[in-house]
Amino acid sequence: MNIQLSDHFDYKRLLRFVAPSIIMMVFTSIYGVVDGLFVSNFVGDTAFAAINLIMPVNSILGGVGFMLGTGGSALVAKLLGEQKKEKANRYFTMMIWTSVIVGIALSGVGFLVMRPVALLLGATEGMLPHCVTYGAVTMIFNTSFMLQYAFQAFLIVAEKPKLGLWSTVAAGVTNMVFDALFIAVFKWGVAGAAVATGLSQCVGALIPLIYFLRKNNNSSLRLIKTRLEMRPILKACGNGSSEMVSNATSALIGIIYNFQLLKYAGENGVASYGVLMYLQFVFMAIFIGYSMGSAPVISYHYGAENYGELKGLFKKSNLLMFFTGIFMVVAAQLLAVPLAQLFVGYSQELFTMTVRALRISTVSFVIVGFNIFASGFFTALNDGGVSAAISFLRTFVFKMAAILLLPLLWELDGIWLADVTAEVAAFGISLIFLFAKRKKYQYV
Repeated sequence: MNIQLSDHFDYKRLLRFVAPSIIMMVFTSIYGVVDGLFVSNFVGDTAFAAINLIMPVNSILGGVGFMLGTGGSALVAKLLGEQKKEKANRYFTMMIWTSVIVGIALSGVGFLVMRPVALLLGATEGMLPHCVTYGAVTMIFNTSFMLQYAFQAFLIVAEKPKLGLWSTVAAGVTNMVFDALFIAVFKWGVAGAAVATGLSQCVGALIPLIYFLRKNNNSSLRLIKTRLEMRPILKACGNGSSEMVSNATSALIGIIYNFQLLKYAGENGVASYGVLMYLQFVFMAIFIGYSMGSAPVISYHYGAENYGELKGLFKKSNLLMFFTGIFMVVAAQLLAVPLAQLFVGYSQELFTMTVRALRISTVSFVIVGFNIFASGFFTALNDGGVSAAISFLRTFVFKMAAILLLPLLWELDGIWLADVTAEVAAFGISLIFLFAKRKKYQYV
């Protein structure tokens, strides 16, 4: 069944349309986890802690692609809803070219500053060489990383989410195979993990690029000749700023987490947080995938002024986020012991710390989906300001306050409670914005 953005979406059709995006994001998260799994078991806990310490830097730089993809795709989908196909293709092409230009520039900057940044983040003497090696090598592939992010969003707008899924699967298999080869067989250590990740990103970017370059690609979008215009690029950046804010602030919060963990638990704390972060990657990928998959549909119907459909999408999405959140909390509690055993079973102290971290922090999953969807919903409505405000408060202000203050009361447990506290506060803010904007956008 070929599903189009202009269709009426009941639960079945909506889930069928967003399923490839969800699977795509989950698969992306899983093959990121594989890096940590191989490094932890074949290189050691110091190297594992090192790549988790430096990973936020890569996320901040790569997040520009996510911003251009999500912000640009909402703009392009709205234009398609307004029946402006030629303009939509020009804007789409601009976003891809901008990703390439900015990606190359950021790669050079990131490569040069990796060592001083690692020192600034508090890398110990043992962690420093691993941080610099992993960070510098991944910077070489940063442009591919950004393009992969951007194309994932535009493939949904092009009504080709399954192609996005298969390109991600191909990238994931590439990463897993080369992780095993470079780390377990060739013994290249963290450099092997970085090269494997970079090659997978090249695959994830190249497949959609080839598809969109074809004139007869059988979709609503293709790459055409165009010139760069600052107004739509800035509009896309402003609209996608919430996703960039979320990416950048999450990375900065990861840095603060690591500072606090080094203070209260040493390298073991950073390693435990790495396992928690990987579990969050996979579980939150479901919510992020749903938000990405549903956003072009919301943008299209908003552009076409189909407010009845918009109301239905809003109601269905919130119910799905609620029941999925409950399921995730239960699953996370059941998986805490086996996951900790898989990653850090070689150390009883580290294993015990990791299980406790997972038990406490994952309670936040019950409402995190609602908060992620609320931010993505406003991005889809081309209201980047509200979307960015929700993301900034949720991923930075509330979380930073919790990370800095709660350990004064409960020490290490206070750090694990930070996510729960921040998500509860963000839930309140999301409700306030949704209530305040309900008449303007007519979604209730």
